[in-house]
This record gives sequence, C-alpha cells and structure tokens, in this order.
Amino acid sequence: MIFNADDFGVTRGVNDGIIRAHRDGVLSSATLMATGAAFDDAVAQAKLNSSLGIGCHLVLVGEKSLSDAAAIPTLVDSRGNLPSSLPWFVAKVTAGHIRSEDIVTELRAQIQRICAAGIEPTHVDTHKHTHSHPRVMELVCRVANEFGINRIRKPIESWSDSWRSTRSGGKRTATQLVAASAVRVIGPRFQAIAKNYGMHSPGYFKGLAATGQIDAATLLFFIDSLETGTTEVMLHPGIYDLELAQTGTRLRIHRETEMNALIDPRVRAALLERGVRIMSYRELH
Repeated sequence: MIFNADDFGVTRGVNDGIIRAHRDGVLSSATLMATGAAFDDAVAQAKLNSSLGIGCHLVLVGEKSLSDAAAIPTLVDSRGNLPSSLPWFVAKVTAGHIRSEDIVTELRAQIQRICAAGIEPTHVDTHKHTHSHPRVMELVCRVANEFGINRIRKPIESWSDSWRSTRSGGKRTATQLVAASAVRVIGPRFQAIAKNYGMHSPGYFKGLAATGQIDAATLLFFIDSLETGTTEVMLHPGIYDLELAQTGTRLRIHRETEMNALIDPRVRAALLERGVRIMSYRELH
C-alpha cells in the first residue's frame, strides 16, 4: 500500500501534519504543490525525512500560476489566477478555449521548481484530479516524460470502495460519489494514454469518494478489502489552524481526522496482521 498525502506545501500546519503522519504513522508518500505558500518549508521538511517519497501535485485550478500571465493567457486571467473551479476548467478545456501549450508551460514551471529545490519527484498527480480529462492527461504525461518521471496516479476507484467508504450521507457525500463515478468512465482512455507514454500506476486506488472523511475505521476497511497487487490510498492529513482556515479550502478539521487515522496503532497492526508492505511510488515498478 502507498499512503499518499496531497497538498504538501499549502500551509505549515498541513506540512507538520504530513510529517507527523509519516514519522508516527503509516504515511509513505506526499505530493508537493509548487504553488503552495509553504513550499519552502515543505522542501526543508522533505529533506529531513528522506524516507518519505515526494511527488508533484500539479495545480491547474484554484491557485495562482507560477508562469507569467502573459505567457499563458488562455489558462489564467490578467492577474495570473488559474480557473477558480474544476467544472469551469473542464468546460474551458473541453471547448478548446485553453491552449495546450499554455497548460504545458505551467506544468513545466511547476515541476521545474520542485526539481530545482533539490527534490527528485517519485511521480505526478494533479490537484482536483484534472488529469482525469484525457486532453490534460496527455499533456501531464508529455511533460512528466520530459523530466524522466514515469509514474502517475490513476484516480479510478471501484464502485464498492466508493460506496462502502462513504457512510455519513448528505449532499457532499452524494457529490463525491458522482465525481468518483464520472472518473470511472474515463478508465479505458486513461490506461491507453498512460501506456502510450510508458507511465506506471498502482493497480488500485482508494479514497476518492471518501475525501475528507477517512478515519481509522475507513483505513481498516481499505486494508480488509485489499486485492493482490499495489494500492494507493489518497489522503489529506494536516493540522487545522488559522493559516489553513484563511486559504478557503473545504478540507479543514477533516485534515486532522485523516492525520489521526494514519497514526492510529490499529491501522499499523492490521497491516502487520495481513502481511501488507508499506511503500512509496519510488518503489513502484
């Protein structure tokens, strides 16, 4: 199992929560946001914790770009703001209103910043799973190849995992179930593009529908329902503080729930009992 934390670098509190989940728990991987306000702190902490695999969490929505706005005019507004929401981004990409070269320029800038900081990326994934869109997937794979990266998240979760891991009900859960179902539709196209670019992914993926709701019981369910092979579990651990609240993210106290799940001794015990090996993308072949 690969336990991966998204959003490394967004705030110092999130960084601290990720490092705690690694040192005291089962977290084995994290993906770094080159656009994050706490990027430098995340890089420093990553270098002090070399056993934590570090990938690239590529951002095409909801943040400011690294590239100058004039260089990527169809991707950002005049102030350098990327599309504010995933639906808006998908609509613009699908309609052809965003030039491929603008996306490529921004992706290159983000991976380059991570590499220039002395991090050797283990893999790539994307904020809000924008690479689920086939056109974006093509561009992400193209740029990853330029940097010698050949591993990528496959954010396709089985229906049974999506359904059984979301227990709270309500509007948000229904929305996340719909989102997970939409991603499953692109499975064959995703696999074809990955194969064309020589990109590798874990065989299974968990945590999409349950984003922000993954407690120890959910992790124990994931472990109990494992299939033979490699499985990535996506998480968003962190410490909820004023800095995080000011980002406007919908995942706030939820991050502490997921951090606490990763350090729960019952989770490590279940892994040992099942004979499950914890690994990072660095070890994925």
